[in-house]
This record gives sequence, C-alpha cells and structure tokens, in this order.
Amino acid sequence: MLTPKQKAYLKSLAQKEKAVFQIGKEGLSDNLLTDVLNYLNKHELIKISILQNSMVDKDEAIEFFENAGIEFVQFIGRVLVLYMHSDNAKNPIVLPVKK
Repeated sequence: MLTPKQKAYLKSLAQKEKAVFQIGKEGLSDNLLTDVLNYLNKHELIKISILQNSMVDKDEAIEFFENAGIEFVQFIGRVLVLYMHSDNAKNPIVLPVKK
C-alpha cells in the first residue's frame, strides 16, 4: 500500500511519461495484463489510456489491475497511472520512506 507521500512522488514522475498501452473496444484481457506486467517488471511505472470506444470504466480498470498486485497511483481524464515494485527494473524508483 502506497502512502500519500509516495503517491505524490510517483505522480510527479508520471507527468513526463506518455501512455504506453491503450484499452480499447477489446477491453481488459489476459494479454493486456501480461504485457503490462512485463513492462512494469522493467520500468515500475506505467500510464495506460482508456479510449473513448472502450466499454471499460475507470473502476473496472482499477480493480482489474489491483487484483493482479499492481498499485493504483492516479486517474487523470482517461489515463491510469500504475506502479509495481520490481527487482529487475533498469532504473529502480526509490520511494520516499515514512519517518
């Protein structure tokens, strides 16, 4: 579980990033989850956009990814920001620690 301070830090990092994946009319699938998990294993932070033609709403998407052990950071417009710690990341994100 991320603290508010950690979420704020991840939000600041996500501002520079572009959406890597899109959820379209196919919706949420096992292939999408596999691709997202592979990406997070290398990068830890991801933005995913939900297209206008998608039947998926934000709550469904958040629940889908949280059930896979991925942390929800924020939802802006139609873009999800997700985080998952990985020991295999190229440039690991060091989260602020509670004092």
